[in-house]
Amino acid sequence: MKPNSPIELIGGVGSPYTRKMVSYLRYRRIPYHIIWGDPASILDAKKIEKPKPSLLPTFILPDENNDLKAVTDSTPIIRRLEKEFQDRYTIPNDPVLSFINYVLEDFADEWGTKFMFHYRWHDKVDADNAGTILPLQTLGALPDDMLMNFKTMISQRQIDRLWVVGSNNSTAPIIDASYRRILEILEKHFTKNSFLLGKRPSSADFALFGQFSQLVNFDPTPRSIAHQTSLRTVAWVGLMEDQSGLMIKEDDWMSADDAIEQLTDFFKELSRGYIPALIANHEAIEKGDKEWETTIDNCLWRQKSFPYQSKCLKWINDEYVLLDEAAKSKIDNFLEATGCEKMILV
Repeated sequence: MKPNSPIELIGGVGSPYTRKMVSYLRYRRIPYHIIWGDPASILDAKKIEKPKPSLLPTFILPDENNDLKAVTDSTPIIRRLEKEFQDRYTIPNDPVLSFINYVLEDFADEWGTKFMFHYRWHDKVDADNAGTILPLQTLGALPDDMLMNFKTMISQRQIDRLWVVGSNNSTAPIIDASYRRILEILEKHFTKNSFLLGKRPSSADFALFGQFSQLVNFDPTPRSIAHQTSLRTVAWVGLMEDQSGLMIKEDDWMSADDAIEQLTDFFKELSRGYIPALIANHEAIEKGDKEWETTIDNCLWRQKSFPYQSKCLKWINDEYVLLDEAAKSKIDNFLEATGCEKMILV
């Protein structure tokens, strides 16, 4: 990839993963241009094969033969860009910090999206808000009758997909309680730190920002909760939008010992929902079960199995295997102290 040629991506203002990646590109000072719209029609016009699944954002990047391909998974895209562009890296060199960052990024992408998707489509007031705004952001000016048609179509499609994040009347209180606890943890964390791992943002910051850009700025119910619970998080979301001007140093990262001390409450929260869900889903996929259930917060959580999240757990374990023995020892002790040790399968 030529360092000075803008990266092209297709995204949506209401897409948390688009906001994750645009904020990341700004911070890294990587040239880009974004097309706000539907990837399918845009890729057809460019005669580029659509990725499977088709998701936002869709990046158009050269492959090993320098042919343009459409790719969508934000976590490996970040790791590719970390290798291809110099300076202002978002993955710490310290192996302990790097592993913690990887887990936090996955938490934001896979559990944080439960907050976002649930609040957006579970209650009528939020669904009405999203159903009206999202078509306008994607399609631009629309007469009222067309807007209502698109609103009905998009809303129904998304509401029908609430099963993907496990959102239903039974799990709604669990999701709501977890969101509120995360806000309380962040409120405390941001009294001492500008970002999750110190004085500079990591890839986990961008992942969490992606979800919270919607929770704090777009959807009425979680926005109200955030403003009531953690104004520090609200302020952080505003700052994360564009950190291209932040001047950084290598020692702006926390030490591994400080991260272990200061992120204990965060990882204890992970052990209450995110990790039990990851493990139960992975076991169901391994057995070929189409549904799984587990206990989260002393309540029954039941949902359909999701193959991608089984891959996420495998990738976390791949990261663990890469650690040297000293780093593994620190991570093992940290995970055991926070109740997260079951995520390591190897």
